[in-house]
Amino acid sequence: MSSGSLQHSRSVEAPEVVSVIMPVRNEARHIIQCLEAVLGQDFPADSMEVIIADGLSDDGTLEKLEEFARRDRRVRVIANRGRIVSTGLNAAIKAARGDIIIRMDAHTEYAEDYVRQCVKTLRESGAQNVGGAWRATGRTYFQKAIALAFQSPFSSGGAGSHDVDYEGEVDSVYLGCWRKSTLEKLGGFDEELVRNQDDELNLRLIRMGGRIWQSPFIKSSYYPRASLIALFRQYAQYGYWKVRVIQKHKLPASVRHLVPGSFLFTIGVLGILSLFSYLARVSLVGLVVLYGAATMAASFMTCRRIATLACLPVMPIVFMMYHWGYGYGFLRGIVDFILLRRGGSNSFTQLTRAQKT
Repeated sequence: MSSGSLQHSRSVEAPEVVSVIMPVRNEARHIIQCLEAVLGQDFPADSMEVIIADGLSDDGTLEKLEEFARRDRRVRVIANRGRIVSTGLNAAIKAARGDIIIRMDAHTEYAEDYVRQCVKTLRESGAQNVGGAWRATGRTYFQKAIALAFQSPFSSGGAGSHDVDYEGEVDSVYLGCWRKSTLEKLGGFDEELVRNQDDELNLRLIRMGGRIWQSPFIKSSYYPRASLIALFRQYAQYGYWKVRVIQKHKLPASVRHLVPGSFLFTIGVLGILSLFSYLARVSLVGLVVLYGAATMAASFMTCRRIATLACLPVMPIVFMMYHWGYGYGFLRGIVDFILLRRGGSNSFTQLTRAQKT
């Protein structure tokens, strides 16, 4: 598909309806506050609808949503029987009436002009997907440390989507804003993927000649996992499903996706060889010391950036959860998807946000 086939032919001045789509499951504690914030956007009320794809919630979320929808006709609730993000997104896209689709998340806070800035950037940039930086914030001690590490290039490999000041083309943005016609031409999100469905769709978009644009004026704040165990499990899933994306497209979107798994594999090989070889033992110790020194330096620089050392005691462990979780998942993905030619192990298909934020 050529880049021209992803372009729209409508006048940028024509009035357009925006459909905000949001897949949710078991969000009873937050969903009403989230909806009120979304509907409080400084965007014409008669030009926006909100479609919630509920993944068979069993905590009262659906009942709250249905009651809210009865009071506000802009809100529609549909069933997401697949119960994962990709099936929910596709169901919401299919039901959307809008010309423009904006994805939102229940664990994110948005600037009042978020929708307006998305529409403005989509029109002015000429890109097929636009969004803002993936900006993390926290409430508890560990969540603040996890959020702080999230913005560091040491955890993300220098991904542009983690740089809150960057404006320009990127390989992925947080959440996203597209024309519905673009998503239909792409065939929607890959419903096989429990994680990485947004990265995979963006990879297809780029390879079909499309562009992804990040704007610092599109502002939101994401609440990450609040515990080290939940963080490890989340990034293990990211690493695991990244292998399936690479297998599908025969090429990684970025070299940074290969680094954590390669590092852990090297550690493992040197660990085995060190039982028989002095050179392997020296190499293993050297690599571990080098990683430890880099982690300590990154921890200090990350905490110094916000002029506080309060999170420094746990920051090295937080970075390890990012790296080792992703690396472990990536290696498990290689075993399951490539070596054993199977996939979707139960521990890598279940949602990991056990603790609500």
